[in-house]
Amino acid sequence: MKDKGNVRSSLIRLLWHRIDEDDLPGMSAQLAYYFLLSLFPLLIVIFSLMPYLPFHEQDVLGIISGFAPEDAMELIKKNISEIMSHRNSGLLSFGVIGTIWSSSNGIHAIMRAFNKAYNVEESRPFIVSRGMAILLTFGMILVFIVAIVLPVFGREIGLFLFSQFGYSSEFLKLWNTLSLAVSAIILFLIFTGLYWVAPNVKLRCRSAFPGAAFATVGWIISSLGLSYYVGNFGNYSVTYGSIGAIIVLMLWLYISAFIIILGGEINAFYSEEKRSNC
Repeated sequence: MKDKGNVRSSLIRLLWHRIDEDDLPGMSAQLAYYFLLSLFPLLIVIFSLMPYLPFHEQDVLGIISGFAPEDAMELIKKNISEIMSHRNSGLLSFGVIGTIWSSSNGIHAIMRAFNKAYNVEESRPFIVSRGMAILLTFGMILVFIVAIVLPVFGREIGLFLFSQFGYSSEFLKLWNTLSLAVSAIILFLIFTGLYWVAPNVKLRCRSAFPGAAFATVGWIISSLGLSYYVGNFGNYSVTYGSIGAIIVLMLWLYISAFIIILGGEINAFYSEEKRSNC
């Protein structure tokens, strides 16, 4: 049995090798493209469900703005506003089928990236793999809705209880601190589901934990770091003009894709280690 120090050293060497061998920069660029194609259809579905849900558009945008760079957030708000202003009553009927199909492209691309990490071919029929991508997309929408509903109701319930004792301002400070932890837990659950179900490999749920933990921490840190850099140092509008916001959005999606794929590589490493030690 290898000690933990050797395992960590092997993990670092393998990841460095896999970054080049599996062309993670190129795969991340492809995944970022699919993320871009999936982002707005996914948001359209969520915004179309607004009349039936106990929250508002600002609640959804508030979740995203907590991590997205300001320029990217402005682009998202502008495009969603334009799309939703021209929506029709059929958007939630036949139109939603095409929207869900489009938004599942990102998940389908993740499945292919994870298969490459595990060095397996996609043997599942196209209907099955695409069906799984659509189901995972629905799962992400559901988790996203829960991620919005819980903070909204939690904040209101907390304010009501703490106001009875005159501690409303103290609660708000505590809530702002806890909101990041709540977001991290929800992200961890999303990543765990993806790493567990998406690869064409039979895995136990707990085998997805290392990659999910890495992706959660890595994505939060990189998103906040990019947001700080863009807001304070990187003036992309000067370099790229009117498309600066698009560049920032693509850069954010690219970094997110890289971290997600790297999390899959970490899980694949530990899966191989476990098999070799059996």
